[in-house]
Amino acid sequence: MKLFDVYPSFEITPIKGQGAYVWDKNGKKYVDFYGGHAVMSIGHSHPHYIQKIEEQLRQLGFYSNATQNPLQEALAQKLTQLSGYVDYSLFLCNSGAEANESAFTLASHHTGRTKVLTFTQGFHGRTSAARAVTDLPRIASVNAQHEVVQVPLNDINVVQKHLQTGEFAAVIIEGVQGFGGIHVPSSDFMEQLAKACTASQTVLILDEIQSGYGRTGRFFAHQYTRIRPDIITIAKGMGNGFPIGGMLISPEFRPWKGMLGTTFGGNHLACVAGLAVLEVIDQENLMVKAAKVGKYLQQKLNSVAGIKEVRGKGLMIGLEFDCSVAALREQLLYDHRVFTGVSGTHVLRILPPLTITQSDADWLVNALQSVLQQVTVV
Repeated sequence: MKLFDVYPSFEITPIKGQGAYVWDKNGKKYVDFYGGHAVMSIGHSHPHYIQKIEEQLRQLGFYSNATQNPLQEALAQKLTQLSGYVDYSLFLCNSGAEANESAFTLASHHTGRTKVLTFTQGFHGRTSAARAVTDLPRIASVNAQHEVVQVPLNDINVVQKHLQTGEFAAVIIEGVQGFGGIHVPSSDFMEQLAKACTASQTVLILDEIQSGYGRTGRFFAHQYTRIRPDIITIAKGMGNGFPIGGMLISPEFRPWKGMLGTTFGGNHLACVAGLAVLEVIDQENLMVKAAKVGKYLQQKLNSVAGIKEVRGKGLMIGLEFDCSVAALREQLLYDHRVFTGVSGTHVLRILPPLTITQSDADWLVNALQSVLQQVTVV
């Protein structure tokens, strides 16, 4: 049986990782400034992470949510400590898309409405309803349960006009738009959006799947503002490679048995992976490091000739160019052994592990300078 060929991929086969580095099957070393789509929050093969998963696997790898699992409570407690959301509840699932689908379900149950407001250049996943609210026409899908309205980011007047109708179950917005090009919503817009949602009894869903878990220098990107969303969705860096997702849910919501469900969500291995990640973020002060190294890196990148704009927060950075970045990305990878990501055709996406150092940042900056001096980005 051959693989269903949906992934464009480079001719590189990683077989080993350590910290911010990966090695391919030929023994070549690369610095990872993409972290597998912002997944590798604490770096590759962290010893504490490995130890916790090994210990749990020797005891019990899985049992269903039909039984008690104290690891879920432990994960919720540690997440409360680092996020500050003391009075919220935690629902665990398997991915960011599943977390957003569950958030839409919860919002519809809570409001009795089905419309969802979302934003241009937003990305929220590839399952049915998540695709419907994603601004990526080629993969968009029609979802019979939710009518979707898309509006420009940072335009509060348009948002207010729609929400005043009282027809919307939810608004979903990313803490920082990732796939759409690292666009940061303004603090004023976010605070006005929260007020508009409260006034219209619309559920505010904050998608922190890519921008959460310390990546921006705060535990959640929206914590640069004063808002408290009704639902916060999480995944990616939450498990450092182990599939896990979830929702932080405001006390305004009241659960009932069977309201939500998942077979694998919150399983024993996922919980210990999630706990290990939070413990490392806490013990190694990675949020502070992300803010510090992110600031250093952005300052360095702002001095590189040929970059149109540098934007983002912490270690969630977008580099926009006047032309396509496809050739640039390949040269960084094959000639300088630097992994990066893209957003569309003109933006490089920088999402390294939070353990990255200033020396690693210099590696990226030097590689970019070298490539931009030698070739024209086309």
